[in-house]
Amino acid sequence: MLVTVYGIFALAATARSVMQIIVDFQSAPLAYLLSAFSGLVYIVATLSLARGDAASRRIAYVAISTEAVGVLTVGTLSFAVPSLFAHPTVWTGYGSGYGFVPLVLPFIGLWWLRRTGR
Repeated sequence: MLVTVYGIFALAATARSVMQIIVDFQSAPLAYLLSAFSGLVYIVATLSLARGDAASRRIAYVAISTEAVGVLTVGTLSFAVPSLFAHPTVWTGYGSGYGFVPLVLPFIGLWWLRRTGR
């Protein structure tokens, strides 16, 4: 289930960022590059969670930790300095545009990695 949710977010964030970059990059380059970065993080997390070997689990820890820091940082900045994110990203408003799943998902992912690592 976790790999499926990460896969959905990998596709959604990547597709959204590609379209934003192609269609309207000049209007919000920071937001659109952050969307592309989040898509890449979700892709890495999805693939590494799906593999599940020891090396992949370490990569998943890094990717999911990066995701947690990203959503908390971008979420906070989107409220503190709204002009930076006039165009939303996956992580804007702590993922409010995606039902706050981007805020919760990394903590579930880290919990799952820790729980299943024993």
